[in-house]
Amino acid sequence: MESNILKTFGKNVRELRLSKGWSQEELARRCDLHRTYIGSIERHERNVSLINVELIAKALDVKICNLVED
Repeated sequence: MESNILKTFGKNVRELRLSKGWSQEELARRCDLHRTYIGSIERHERNVSLINVELIAKALDVKICNLVED
């Protein structure tokens, strides 16, 4: 069963990344994470750690709440 928060988080990461014109590879570089990890987040396949949520929020220059709000 897929969690709604994983769907919301993945959708928000993808939308924010695309709004900046970044590839998954670019976001991954800015977070110091792997491109395939970013892809799996956007496909709702990862239960992301809080540390990585913070890294992604900082790279996207948004508050964490912006990543989990529907």
